[in-house]
Amino acid sequence: MVRLNLPYSEDELLRVKAGDEVFIYGTLYVGRDQVHKRLYEAIAKGEKLPIELNGNGIYYMGPSPKVDGFALGAAGPTTSARMDPFSPTLLKHGLRVMVGKGPRSSEVLAAIKEYKGLYLQAFGGCGALYSSCIKKSEVVSYPELGPEALLRLEVEAMPCVCIADSNGNVLS
Repeated sequence: MVRLNLPYSEDELLRVKAGDEVFIYGTLYVGRDQVHKRLYEAIAKGEKLPIELNGNGIYYMGPSPKVDGFALGAAGPTTSARMDPFSPTLLKHGLRVMVGKGPRSSEVLAAIKEYKGLYLQAFGGCGALYSSCIKKSEVVSYPELGPEALLRLEVEAMPCVCIADSNGNVLS
């Protein structure tokens, strides 16, 4: 079991190996297809991003409406492959931790190795469990995207498994 604090230090990322059970603590951003597209386009135009990628992680989450007593409703992972066209560029510009479900492209896996990042897999069907790990949720940018807005979460003991590590090892 590995505890990963976000924002992370480079040393923390290098300790995590493919196959490790990882528990995330701290600030975790949520961004899906449309957020990734906007971040990618902003980088291409040389614009300032609404968040700092260095030190932070992005969770590919499909949120549901808030439930009394919780920061969000169900907060399960969505398919990571939809972010693959944008992920190598985001990794090049500082993103190092990605959390989602399902396989990644060979291009993303190569970029994870090149930029010393991690791909952590969250468990599908565990939206209620993940919701219980979220202590706070707020919209950071792109509110017009509704449930696909860029969110900032504060999480405690969010369970994942490392699928791809900074050394290029991939759990299959």
